[in-house]
Amino acid sequence: MPKMKSHTGMGKRVKVTGSGKIVGEQAGKRHLLEGKSSRRTRRLTGTVEMSAVDTKRIKKMLGR
Repeated sequence: MPKMKSHTGMGKRVKVTGSGKIVGEQAGKRHLLEGKSSRRTRRLTGTVEMSAVDTKRIKKMLGR
């Protein structure tokens, strides 16, 4: 049985903290920004912890 390969693209999009949490950028700040308020785009800045539903899937993709 060959070794499992970690999903390279997912590894570039998220970061695993020392305690095992998965953090990444929030969605919605790439395009169509003219229609979004400054307050909204400002609050989308920075990294956030991924939801529990996504965390399970992401960890599987990263081979953790």
